[in-house]
Amino acid sequence: MTLSFASIETKPMSRLRVPNVHRLAKRYPLVLAGAGILALLIILTLFAPLYAGDPISMDPLKRLQLPSAEMWFGSDNLGRDVFARTVFGARISLLVGLISAASAALGGLLIGVVAGYVRWLDNVVMRVMDGLMSIPTILLAIALIFLMGPGIGILVVAITIREIPSVTRLVRSVVLSVRERPYVEAALCGGARLPKVLWRHILPSTIPALMVQSANVCASAILIEAGLSFLGFGVPPEIPSWGNMISTSRLYLAIAPLMVFAPGTCLAVTVLAVNLLGDGLRDLFDVRLRRRR
Repeated sequence: MTLSFASIETKPMSRLRVPNVHRLAKRYPLVLAGAGILALLIILTLFAPLYAGDPISMDPLKRLQLPSAEMWFGSDNLGRDVFARTVFGARISLLVGLISAASAALGGLLIGVVAGYVRWLDNVVMRVMDGLMSIPTILLAIALIFLMGPGIGILVVAITIREIPSVTRLVRSVVLSVRERPYVEAALCGGARLPKVLWRHILPSTIPALMVQSANVCASAILIEAGLSFLGFGVPPEIPSWGNMISTSRLYLAIAPLMVFAPGTCLAVTVLAVNLLGDGLRDLFDVRLRRRR
């Protein structure tokens, strides 16, 4: 996803107008498409126990069966329902992606505002962020998993630590440009206190760019979780995850292709939906693109 931070609108949130649904769908279809797919996936995962079946129980007599009315995507090598595991596996990916994006956005927002507004802290904070950005996410996650054991929490922490620097750099760049704006200087000259200026003028100006970057972080987190689970460093094997499903099913691709294609397709569609939402938000807040429409 290519993001032009210089063209993203940085004016107070009170001046941003939210278009109605019809106008939004007509002018920014990517936002509606990405949000619609994600909303559908979330609804399907929330109500999975009502229709998806049991993703954990094993029946060796039903191993590697073809799709049927009982098991829509067939069964895996241990006799487990592939459809149920695919649906429940979405919970892990969405949970890791959304929590990582929210944590990185919150941490990067706080650090970026401080670095961008407090001049004497800027150089120190950004050097620390540069050091964190040099650490590969996969290696950091594997090291934390070896130290503390596998689990969703460790994955979220590893991804958040690695993604906070990119969000911080983005927020800092926005704050550096906004703090010199006339309405900020006028507020300070008018006697407004610094916390009030930060809350009413600086923070709202970072929201559009932060929303776009959060979508990018969410898509990256979903892929990282799948990659770690594929390598065996994600969630425990008994918990359904798209990554470990693809890992354990690749040996049976010729016999039961849905064991690989079902989670792989869902993973691709989910990441595509998040990227569509991010691109749509970029178009929505991009001043130059808005003027062309």
